Amino acid sequence: MSKLPKAALSLKQFMLRQEVLKLYREIWRTTRLVPDQHSRRELREWARHDFKANRNQNDEVAIKMLMQSARRSLTELQTSLQLSGTNVNDI
Repeated sequence: MSKLPKAALSLKQFMLRQEVLKLYREIWRTTRLVPDQHSRRELREWARHDFKANRNQNDEVAIKMLMQSARRSLTELQTSLQLSGTNVNDI
């Protein structure tokens, strides 16, 4: 009988979870650079909603697709900030 709890993650799941958390933190850090407080709040609500909505996703392929979409959105946000004169490299 295994001593691991039923909810224990495999190494692959654990690593993927770490990647997701890293992406979330990077999005959060980037939103700090948005000068308009209303826009910043809106972006954070968007990120929080999307991550919470997919919190129980277990399919590895679906998770990777969601991460790819989030990275694309993050890149667009960073590009917009750079075009507005904000130094995104300080994150």
